Amino acid sequence: MNIESLEIPDIKLISPSVFSDDRGYFMETFNQRLFNEKIKVTNFLQDNESSSSFGVLRGLHFQEPPYAQAKLMRVITGEVFDVAVDLRSDSVTFGKHVTVLLNGENKEMLYIPRGFAHGFVVMSEKAVFLYKVDSYYHPKSERTLDWKDKTLKINWPLSESEILLSEKDKYGLNWNQLPKIDQKRWES
Repeated sequence: MNIESLEIPDIKLISPSVFSDDRGYFMETFNQRLFNEKIKVTNFLQDNESSSSFGVLRGLHFQEPPYAQAKLMRVITGEVFDVAVDLRSDSVTFGKHVTVLLNGENKEMLYIPRGFAHGFVVMSEKAVFLYKVDSYYHPKSERTLDWKDKTLKINWPLSESEILLSEKDKYGLNWNQLPKIDQKRWES
């Protein structure tokens, strides 16, 4: 399993070793010892899975402290354009974002620590998206950042007319409405 830092060093792209033959494949998708060494994640508490069709955009979601979540994500089938936005007010990458194509073919995974908004849009006919989180879902602390906020300058690969949103994702906060939370509070 190879773990590399992206443009925002706290975000990690994980490329698992995949062993394939004419029967199929085998891969290790998570190893606590390796994560303790390379990422310093103590434990994941919940797994979530979603199935979405082409153009579905989910996000940009986050939970405010003390219910913030680190996430380990992968696509089982299909392909998504995945986005993470740094919300840590004292970070040198505050307001910056990282984008990655995750798909069921390359089997890469993305680790996003606490203090980031996360979202994705489905690029294939259908995608099954699986992710681990290190804190339980807490509806009262969940927030949505406007996916098309001009301040973020995210170059989404689909036009607005191709994107399908839930009601909550249609009315996300703009960048200027976000609370200023430093890294220490995100990690608590």
